[in-house]
Amino acid sequence: MSISSEPKSFEKQNMNSLQTQSEVIELNVGGEMFMTTLSTLKKHPGSKLAEMFASGQSKLRTDSEGRYFIDRPGTYFKYILEYLRSNQVPKQCVQDVYKEALFYDIEPLIKQLEDSPQIFGELVARKQFLARVPSYTENIELMIRIARAEAVAARQSSVIVCVVKTEEDIARCVDTLNTLDTCKKSVVTFGPWKASPSISDLLDSIKMDIDAKGYRISIQPYIMEKGFRFKSNDFFYKFIFTWW
Repeated sequence: MSISSEPKSFEKQNMNSLQTQSEVIELNVGGEMFMTTLSTLKKHPGSKLAEMFASGQSKLRTDSEGRYFIDRPGTYFKYILEYLRSNQVPKQCVQDVYKEALFYDIEPLIKQLEDSPQIFGELVARKQFLARVPSYTENIELMIRIARAEAVAARQSSVIVCVVKTEEDIARCVDTLNTLDTCKKSVVTFGPWKASPSISDLLDSIKMDIDAKGYRISIQPYIMEKGFRFKSNDFFYKFIFTWW
């Protein structure tokens, strides 16, 4: 009896395992509802989703209807789920889906998204360039602080930016910086850097990163008074913040 019962016991275990993997899971991701199978969620063993639904572990909260709750944007989870189901890499909302892929730690999707033009251009081209611009991030924050400080009872406030690509540019600008009325205007200086992008490329990046923080800005050359030895708009720009 014991010998004949072993195959049945083994077969029963296999059936239970199969039923568990095909179990339908209901998810509430940031208020949006999804249905899928356990095997889909555990498709990539090293991912955070696989860990969330690991056998015998209860790492997730449930909503009032008993659905597993994940506190992430549901808008982009559908692309994550589609990839798990069919290996289809999204062609839209790529930047946002990339952030979610990083959160869920889905390595194959992360690598494929990093090969896409949008992510490749940002990570390999733009970010690598900005890493060569001294104090870039700190200067962005400084610009915002200056603009906010000057926004009292005003519709707009402005920040003067000096952009110098080479050491020679710095030498040419020193005299001008000294003659500016720095008591009234704080000048934020970017550069120099050793990379192919131009001054206009850096200006575009500054605008992109400030826009991404929710501010409305425009750029125009900052025209000095007559009598300077070189054109001020070669190096000086006015960033205008519009508040309302």
